[in-house]
Amino acid sequence: MNDELRIIPLSRHPREVSRFLKVSYGIYDGDPHWVAPLLLDLKKVFTDANPLFDHARMQLWIASRNGRDVGRIAGIVDEAHCKLAGRREAFFGFFECVNDAEVSRRLFAAVQQWAAGERCHGLLGPMNPTTNDECGLLIEGFQYPPRVMMNHNPPYYEGLLTGWGLTKAKDLYAWWFDTDNERLHTWMERVRRVEQRCRAVIRPFDMNNFESEIERCAKVYAATRYDQWAFIDLTPAEFRYFAKRLAQFARPEMVLIAELDGKAVGFSIAVPDFNEAIRPLNGRLTSWGMPIGAVRLFQRLRQVRIARVMVLGLIPGYRHRGIAEQMIYRTIDHGVGR
Repeated sequence: MNDELRIIPLSRHPREVSRFLKVSYGIYDGDPHWVAPLLLDLKKVFTDANPLFDHARMQLWIASRNGRDVGRIAGIVDEAHCKLAGRREAFFGFFECVNDAEVSRRLFAAVQQWAAGERCHGLLGPMNPTTNDECGLLIEGFQYPPRVMMNHNPPYYEGLLTGWGLTKAKDLYAWWFDTDNERLHTWMERVRRVEQRCRAVIRPFDMNNFESEIERCAKVYAATRYDQWAFIDLTPAEFRYFAKRLAQFARPEMVLIAELDGKAVGFSIAVPDFNEAIRPLNGRLTSWGMPIGAVRLFQRLRQVRIARVMVLGLIPGYRHRGIAEQMIYRTIDHGVGR
């Protein structure tokens, strides 16, 4: 039997992206917690319609053995990140691999060689494809399903990455709010008292003034996140692109803007856990040309009972005034009331 392992570069052509994305189905076969992403939506990330590619480049590879695709990886050079970080480093992302160190070693070697050709001297990841998207390697909590825009991977990935020589750059945490918690109720009562003294106005996103609301949020975003680890500032086009993607399943009453004297000083975004709704769809909205998945998605979205707070930011100078707490309170209160 020919056991030759081949590393094949792919472009961002739709047909090659489809092959690239299909690799994950073989990796997670039998994993009860994996949620197949909606392919129709994910494929858009790789197109030139994504304004990321105004300042970034991406190269894809798959690993193939005996006619079977057994791994994949992407290399990303984001010039905006390199400029803000003050060093040239490439991201790696969309990594999937069978439990075989030789396969992962060859994939990372391909990214490293490509990054060197891009004058980069280090690799950081996983980023799918930047810190403004899904990022990080799951190392604990494998017994829980991933929430919307959160990574999920087999436990053996940590060994594949560290075995190649990668080391931890940063710990990323996900915090769980359970409404059946006496301390949470005590906290909410405290926030209600703060709300009576605070002059801030917390209001929902106005979908009828989408563009102007996006502009307000974009200004707050740029002012609040600049000092965060691996922060990448979004261009106006990128911010609008992300907003339109989130608007597909966000609820305006869970996207809050904090204003003080008419000035936007903070905002938060909580979205229903889209993964709960798409879990049985296997990544597809159509079957035999019929929109069966789309109908099921619409029905299941109304049954989602978990939300994820994806963004919470306040401009420096307006923090520690109870404004962030009020946005969290409004989000929880809305969720409990549904």
